[in-house]
Amino acid sequence: MQLVIISGRSGSGKSIALQALEDLGYYAIDNLPAMLLGSLVDELQNPESKRSSIAVSVDARNLPEALERFPSLLAEVRERGIDCQVIYLTTDARILLERYSETRRRHPLTRESEMTLAEAIDSEEASLGEIRDMADLVIDTSRLSVHELRRRISDQVASHRPDQLTLTVESFGFKRGVPLDADIVFDARCLPNPYWDPRLRDATGRDAAIIEFLSGYPIVGEMHDDILAWVQRWMPAYRASHRSYLTVAIGCTGGQHRSVYLAERLAHQMAVHHPSVRLRHRELGIHSSLPRQHGPTTPVELASAAPESPNQGN
Repeated sequence: MQLVIISGRSGSGKSIALQALEDLGYYAIDNLPAMLLGSLVDELQNPESKRSSIAVSVDARNLPEALERFPSLLAEVRERGIDCQVIYLTTDARILLERYSETRRRHPLTRESEMTLAEAIDSEEASLGEIRDMADLVIDTSRLSVHELRRRISDQVASHRPDQLTLTVESFGFKRGVPLDADIVFDARCLPNPYWDPRLRDATGRDAAIIEFLSGYPIVGEMHDDILAWVQRWMPAYRASHRSYLTVAIGCTGGQHRSVYLAERLAHQMAVHHPSVRLRHRELGIHSSLPRQHGPTTPVELASAAPESPNQGN
């Protein structure tokens, strides 16, 4: 039996995520009162029930007292042996303001109060704080298209195994903000920057020219080795704490050269020993799942094995 609880900020894509799971065969329930989670589990465990996979959304439309009780309600569900994932969708507040302004929709919390839109967005985030803190996976939808969100729900949620921690290695550019769904962040902006060489400016950290450039600096290899050692050292502890997902984000200024190079190396090397590794380059729009690696792991070998990447501005 599997239960997926979708929560998060209004306008962040909860309906899209729920529809994606419904299309994958889940029985979907929108805006479930949190107090009914126990009754839902009773239905799941009924021998006559033919529903083995259910997805529900629980959000700020719930009564405040129900949201306050959510941690204890979730604990009761898990104590009854249900495979339960909590997925929290979030979006940058400035982007939410733009979305509501463009669509002229009313935020749910402004319908029965005198709050401004900005106040409602902040209030909702505060009311859902405990759910976010308990979430197995946080997805930042600020720059995701509808198709990208549906793909992430399919890849990371529907295909997830309860006994397995999924590691995501993500590159990003600080100039566009730190990913809201990152659990651990490393800063690569102190490394030599290929951007200042006009011949390398339009390449990415997946291209042989950038790999050759960065491989020539010992400090780059030292940072990679330190990050790899840290992740390998602490992965067992995260796994032992029953974490289902862990996102390690590496950032540089534009998210095109240094962070991409390091994320590629780290993800492929972690995949040698870890069964579920995903690689994401936020600014390049590239997402992939890595099978267990039995092939190249050195920078030159990875360069020859990786597909050519499209040119991207820094």
